[in-house]
Amino acid sequence: MGELRQCAMGDQGPGYLHCRETFSPDPHHHHGHCADLQRNLPRAIFISIPLVTFVYVFANIAYVTAMSPQELLASNAVAVTFGEKLLGVMAWIMPISVALSTFGGVNGSLFTSSRLFFAGAREGHLPSLLAMIHVKRCTPIPALLFTCLSTLLMLCTSDMYTLINYVGFINYLFYGVTVAGQIVLRFKQPDMHRPIKISLIWPVIYLIFWAFLLIFSLYSEPVVCGIGLAIMLTGVPVYFLGVYWKNKPQCFDTLVDKMTYLGQKLCVVVYPAESSDSGADEGQEMTEAKSPLSKEDGDNLKADS
Repeated sequence: MGELRQCAMGDQGPGYLHCRETFSPDPHHHHGHCADLQRNLPRAIFISIPLVTFVYVFANIAYVTAMSPQELLASNAVAVTFGEKLLGVMAWIMPISVALSTFGGVNGSLFTSSRLFFAGAREGHLPSLLAMIHVKRCTPIPALLFTCLSTLLMLCTSDMYTLINYVGFINYLFYGVTVAGQIVLRFKQPDMHRPIKISLIWPVIYLIFWAFLLIFSLYSEPVVCGIGLAIMLTGVPVYFLGVYWKNKPQCFDTLVDKMTYLGQKLCVVVYPAESSDSGADEGQEMTEAKSPLSKEDGDNLKADS
């Protein structure tokens, strides 16, 4: 824990436990940094999309070849029925393969969702504790725990298919808004640094298909989409209370600071390091968002640990 105190009370924030330097073998480690983005991201896209398309297309060809239309419509799990029909005593391979694929998808979703909370907290839209990472493993443990808790709350519903419709509609709605935001920024801030820059024709094509699917969903399931929109709009008052309202009572700020300090002790987390060329404005914004933990609190954390 001496390393925690040393890295958390580094040069960027003397006397505070919440500065952004983290302990790691590499002093230039920056959480969320992707090495050689211009090479790795296109490579990942060009390899993964054709590969997944190939597997899905030929899997469906196999289903249609081996099963009749009536069997396809009557089956609750086409892959399992396909395995029972062709694999005989080895039919158990199909449900296990589906389960492994599901766990792989969930694993990727957990990583992605937690990073969304992490990025939102760094922008000041979520509690600052969610923007912290473990001092040694450099993983956003508070964001991961928050993702786990929210997932467990959503699983309380009795109708899983309705939950899928809610989440799917809201996700695709935000996908389209995000892509549209990229087009708007291309015109409003044309000189912004962009590690990856593509022609606007691609996001426009995406938005055309997105609009078609969104309108079709609203037409076919208006009640489900309306409830999904209502659930999404519940975040508006939370935004005004937590972000837009600046002059909060002192007692509220004190309570948030104490909860942040407690979360730091339980998860052993601090703010991640920032690169020197990340910009003074972003650094100032993050400095203002830090929880006021004093040097005495750091000594207490060391003693408690």
